[in-house]
Order: sequence, then C-alpha cells, then structure tokens
Amino acid sequence: MSKKQIDIRLAVDVGGTFTDIVLETPETQTTAKVLTTTSTPEEAVIAGAKEVFASAGIDPTSVDLVLHGTTLATNAILERKGAVTALITTEGFRDVLEIGYETRYDQYDVFLEKVTPLISRDRRLCLSERIDINGQVILELDESAIPGLVPDLTAAGVESIAIGFLHAYANPVHEQTVARTLADLMPDIPITLSSEVCPEIREYERLSTASANAYVRPAMEGYLSRLEIGLQAIGLTCPVLLMTSSGGLTTLETAKRQPIRLVESGPAGGAILARNLAVELGLNRVIAFDMGGTTAKISLIEDFEPGKAREFEVDRQAHFRKGSGLPLRIPVIEMVEIGAGGGSIARIDGTGRVTIGPDSAGADPGPAAYGQGGTHPTITDADIVLGKIDTAQFAGGKLSLNYDAAAKALDTNIGESQGLTTLMSAFAVNEMVDETMANAVRVHTVEKGHDVAEHTVIAFGGAAPLHVARLVDKLGIDCFIIPANAGVGSAVGFLQAPISYEVVRSLYMSLDDFDSTPINRIFDEMREEALAVVQAGAGDSPLTEARSAFMRYRGQGHEISVPISGDTFDEQTIAALKSNFDKQYAALFRRTLPNAEIEVLTWVLTISTPAQSPVIGKLENTRLQADAIGERQVFDAEQDSHIHALIYNRSTLQPGSTLTGPAIVVESQTSTFVPDGFNLNVSAGGHLVVERDTGH
Repeated sequence: MSKKQIDIRLAVDVGGTFTDIVLETPETQTTAKVLTTTSTPEEAVIAGAKEVFASAGIDPTSVDLVLHGTTLATNAILERKGAVTALITTEGFRDVLEIGYETRYDQYDVFLEKVTPLISRDRRLCLSERIDINGQVILELDESAIPGLVPDLTAAGVESIAIGFLHAYANPVHEQTVARTLADLMPDIPITLSSEVCPEIREYERLSTASANAYVRPAMEGYLSRLEIGLQAIGLTCPVLLMTSSGGLTTLETAKRQPIRLVESGPAGGAILARNLAVELGLNRVIAFDMGGTTAKISLIEDFEPGKAREFEVDRQAHFRKGSGLPLRIPVIEMVEIGAGGGSIARIDGTGRVTIGPDSAGADPGPAAYGQGGTHPTITDADIVLGKIDTAQFAGGKLSLNYDAAAKALDTNIGESQGLTTLMSAFAVNEMVDETMANAVRVHTVEKGHDVAEHTVIAFGGAAPLHVARLVDKLGIDCFIIPANAGVGSAVGFLQAPISYEVVRSLYMSLDDFDSTPINRIFDEMREEALAVVQAGAGDSPLTEARSAFMRYRGQGHEISVPISGDTFDEQTIAALKSNFDKQYAALFRRTLPNAEIEVLTWVLTISTPAQSPVIGKLENTRLQADAIGERQVFDAEQDSHIHALIYNRSTLQPGSTLTGPAIVVESQTSTFVPDGFNLNVSAGGHLVVERDTGH
C-alpha cells in the first residue's frame, strides 16, 4: 500500500447544538463554528468545511485526511430515537436485557426505576441452539426455523436486527449462519452480530452492546454515507477517519458497521486535548472540563494519562449512580457526562426549585435569545442577562442574540413564579448548573480516590470558559487553563489523537494448563483486523503494537488488565505474564495469593501511531501588560452584584501577556470570564493560565 505525507487535515465535531470545524495546515489552524442541522447533520459539516476552506484559501482537493467525531449515536440512545430493532437470541435468554444483573443500584428505594431496554420484549425472538464456554456445539442450530422469523420481523416493522447467542464469543458459527440466511431473506435490513461488536464473556453486557449497535446503526450508517457523498461533492477525496470512544481513530466503513464505538467520540477528543496540554505544561493532575451547547463532560487526567475503562453506561436513571444505565462493553475514556450545556433548559420543578436539563433547546429552536421560536430559558440566556456574552459578537458575529427575548424567557418561566427579578433568575440558573457540575466533579474524583483541590482545570467548549471560574471557586481549586481555540477544543483534540484501533477477544485459558497455539492464532487474527483499520490513515507514521490480558484468580468475579511482553507465547512469555499479574495485583490490593490458580479471560491487541509528546514546559513568568479594548458590566457571583470588567481580545494577547480580573477575554468561538481575585498569564503555547491571587 502506498503511503503519503499527511500535511493538511480537516477535523469535524458534530454536537447537539454546534458543529465545530478545524482546518490544520503545517502553518496554522483555521476554525469555524456553525449551528448543527439536526435532521441532516451533514449539511452543517459541509457548510462549515466550505467556510474554513474559503478563510484559509485552501483547495479541498489538497486535504489529506478528514477526522470526525459526533455525539449523534449517544443522542439517539438518550432520546430513544433509534431504529425499530429486533434481537434474536438463544432459547431461554429472551429476557436477559430486562433481568440484567439482578441487582439494585439503590437497595432501599422502593420506587427505583430500571433503565428501559432499547428492544421491547415482543421484538426479542428465540432460536433453539447451544454452544458451550469452549466453543463446542452441544445443540445444533435449528436452521429450518430461521425463515419462520421473517413474518414476525416484517409485521413489527423492524429496521435493524441484533443477533446474540450464548457463548458466541467462543464460536460465532450459529450467529453467522442466521445472519447469512436473514441477509438473503431481508437484504435491506442491517444485521449486527454480538460476536463481532463485542466478542467477550458476560451475556448481559454483550447483548446490551449488540442491541445498542443495531439500534443506532441505520441512522449512523445513513448519516455517514450522506456525509461521504457530500464531502466528495465539494472536492474532498481523502480518507475519512472516525474518533472512537477510546481516543483512537477508525475507518468510515468500520464506523458504519460498529457505530456503538462512537458513543463518546466527541468528548474523547477533548480528553486527548487536555492530556496533551497537561504534558506541555507539566501538570500531572488535571480535570478536563468540556461544556458545549448540549452537555458537559468531565474526565480526570492523572500522571498525564486519561482514565480508561472496558465498560460504559449510558442513559443512567439516577444521576451518577453506577448500575442505573445501559451497559456498553466497549473501550472508552472514563468520564462523567451531564445534561448541562449552553442550550440546557431551566425550569421550576414541583418543589419550587430551579432545575437544569437534561433536555436541551439544541440548535433548533435553540435558546430564546436565538430568536428562532424558543421560549424556554437556557443557560445561554442566563449568561446573556448576567453580561457574560456579547450579544453582537456571539459565534464570531454570525449569530446576533436578542437580550430582551432571553430576559422574557427567564421572567416568564423562572422569575414570576418565584418572585425573582430578571437578574436574580439568571443568577439562580447559573448557580444551579455550576453546582451540578461541581458535584459531578466531586463524586468522580472521590470515586477515583483523589483530592479535587490538588487538580488544575482545563476548560474548553463554547460554554466552559464562561463557567469555569465559578466551578473552581466551588471546588477550592486555584488554577484553570483555557487552551488555544478552546471553543472548538474537541475538534482540535481529534488532530492530536493517534490513529489506533483496539481488538478484543475472549478465550479462557489457565496459566497452569496454558496452550499457546490458539492464543498465537487469535493474536494473528486480531493483528490483521487492526492493521486493516490503522493503515488506512497512518500515512508514513510508524506503528506500535500493545498487547494485554484481563486476568484474575480462579473464583474471582472481576479481572485486572496486565500487559503482555513479546510477540508470541512461549514458556518465557507465560512466566513474564504471571510475574506481571503478580505485580499489578499487588499494586492494587497490596497482596497476592501464591497458591491460587491464575486464569485469563480476555485478550487485547492495540495497533496505533505514536501519541504526540509535547515538550514539557513551565508556566510563563514574563510580564507584558495587556491592553483592553472595552468594558462591560458583569454580574459577579462572589460579590452578588454587578462589577466593572475590562474586555480583552484574545487575538492580541501574546505569550507573556498578563491581566487581572475582573475581565472578559473574547474570541470568535467563546469568551473567558476572569473574576476579581484572579490573574491571567498567556503561556508560551498561547494558552490562558488563570490563577487565584492568594494575596488578594
């Protein structure tokens, strides 16, 4: 396969409210932020791409690579707007999706609500078959019964099918047989196999993941196909790679088949941005805070690496409560996501309290201030009333905001029933959303065993720079950082992501009775699959391979990840694997079990281009007083009154520039509020480093 140097890249992040575009050349980055076209998201992508091409004077044919992330799959699940989906499973396992773990996330809540399965019981069909844990067929598939499923599937109006049989990860032959037969009988219906999308043990998680993939596949496949055609129509002929939830990149064709890997693709880009900035500035404890138009995302970067997990929950019924959502068995960067973006709707609940979200006004009709028919007050409306947003320069001046419409929405829906002024209504909305985000950060850091006050917050996304100052105040943190091009931070993160792909296979093996032949065969298959994905966009970059195993002592219910050294398994490799397991186990639990049998359940292989390694630098101490371009009255939560804030244009701030709060730093995609008692310095990389004046 011929390779070429990749110099010009286009990054696209499609959110629920805005679509962010970044065009990168060896010399510069050109950005755009456009409203998401909800029903046809590709239209916003095309419009944004044309805008940056025109601004940069770049011919689309010269682009070498397109990098894309989106929250569309997540939104489809959360809003229950996916396809009419059926599940075909082993006889007797019809109700696995409802039974779940048979545990309660809140043992004493008599009104507890479990998450509703994506596939209703009437669309879960069974076939007679059985494969054991070793992949041996113990009951042959009744192939004659497969055509009999078609009338029921057709009558139900099924648009997508998931197939998940017992122990299919060990032997997918029955799933493959059913898929071939149904593909012939129903050629227009996409089919998802659990053995492909999640070839791992644990039936509930595997069936849940396969069901979710089938649920979002028609919409995502349709969108990605239309996007591909649209990009080609404006002259782009280069490969298109999709950001995955784990922070890697995959091909367009793989993303069409397995869109569930894209559930957290947008936020993953933000975590990569925060990681690289943490390395650049030498910050080993960082909270990445991404607040866009629809949601806010929080992730921890410890020792310069974001936390990663093998499982993720969506649509949690109880905020932040593990076990209350739909489990997805996919590699993912760990984060907390809440319905608190600029477009999140504020209202008064039955107890008279101000509540925020989780629903959003989105791009259409958007906040009341957009003037597109929205009447519900949003966080953006509150920010306008509080003076944090310049109504004439919002989104680079492309969208003029209506102050009076924002004030009216707040008065009608918040103030009148509570006896609050417009200003106090806006303040109440801001306080509630800031406290909700602060609480999410507290819970997440405590769960991970960290002291929140020891962290620095890196804030990006259109709304985060407006709210981060109040957030750090509530958390007792003394420093926050606004990266360059913060308003399109996740898209910038896509450009910094390694091109990588992770493949997982479950195959039980005891170290006391280890057979290297099937393991070596499995790794050869995984390597072939991963290379096919990575080589499509790697260019001339060298490739690295990492292998690991999920291991435990016999009888335990959970595994730990253990790195594997060497390319093939032999006696030396097996001995090293045991030694690595002992070290990892002792590091976690301060002991080992010397006489216990060790077993491996799952094998993992990742191929990637090298991760970017920014030069570690120190915060700048050079003092160069910045020049203000104006002033504005802004409501300050700490002082509970309006304060006089100077306005600065970020484009004029040079490395070493300094200013003191209260101030607002404006740029085309966002604004940063610097409260009284904080000082701002611009780092060598052009990042805004805002620190509390401890002598203040």
